[in-house]
Amino acid sequence: RGWLLGLEAVLADGTILENLSTVRKDNTGYDLKQLFVGSEGTLGVVTAVSLLAPQKPKCVNAAFLGCQSFEKVVSLFGRAKRDLSEILSAFEFEDQESMRAVLNQIPGTRDPFDTTYPFYALVETMGSDLENDDKRLMTFLEEAMESGTVENGVVAQDTAQIQALWALRENVAESVKQSGRQMLKYDVSIPVGRMYELVEETRRRLGDRAIVVGYGHLGDSNLHLNVYTHVHQPDLEERVDPFLYEWIGNVKGSISAEHGIGTVKSGYLHQSKSPQMIALMRTIKKLLDPKGILNPYKVLPVEQRLSCMCTLGTLEIQPYEFVFVHIHLV
Repeated sequence: RGWLLGLEAVLADGTILENLSTVRKDNTGYDLKQLFVGSEGTLGVVTAVSLLAPQKPKCVNAAFLGCQSFEKVVSLFGRAKRDLSEILSAFEFEDQESMRAVLNQIPGTRDPFDTTYPFYALVETMGSDLENDDKRLMTFLEEAMESGTVENGVVAQDTAQIQALWALRENVAESVKQSGRQMLKYDVSIPVGRMYELVEETRRRLGDRAIVVGYGHLGDSNLHLNVYTHVHQPDLEERVDPFLYEWIGNVKGSISAEHGIGTVKSGYLHQSKSPQMIALMRTIKKLLDPKGILNPYKVLPVEQRLSCMCTLGTLEIQPYEFVFVHIHLV
């Protein structure tokens, strides 16, 4: 959302909404372009976008660190924001189960440490002064290790090593998928200090029925929680979904950080949006798409279930957003 300067979209009635601005500041009324971000095609078809493209940084550094607890990972993040400030470009984390999956499933992957740790953090910096950035990163790492926040760490020496360190984090999802027969993936936002609580609560709920891993973008409060099993369990999703989304709602998080709502999560939208917000979203949808032809059934929960009764050829249908009825006369 932050990189979007403007867009062009075609509305349900064929109107072309042209807002391809290239300026960053525009305080002239409603920011209409943001309506279409996350709407998943339910308000209009986006045909063009204007994006802010930052300059490629002159220097990039990356460090991969081992920590003994999630609390220390959070403490490390706070220290990184303070000491690295404007050059901090990414702060990722993964737990031991995530790391184990990558090492087991991705050929050629190497553990940078001789010892395993409960948690790992990937810290990346981008800037324009190589000497100054290197010095700040090394000072940050030295103080983190002296304080006991970090147990061990490695710093990439070239682009190939940076890519190798990132591979340890970016290959988690595919590695987990290959590790089991059945997999559930959740992409959620939770206040940073409570992110890993959800992983631990899910493990307690499922016990030995499944393996639960947690990883994600700590800098964005974005947790990727994956559940996988070695034997298919038909009721697994029913056991996890209601519990997980209710937990997220209770801590004022988001049930979808990146992947959207679609049809799968629409029934849980109330865990992230108030009734008043959902009602306003419906109003906007009906205003821009009164016939409901744009990507129907997505994002918004269905207002009422279809109920029909046939009596001597008479069909009664309760109000419904979109109704498709096939009548077979015998």
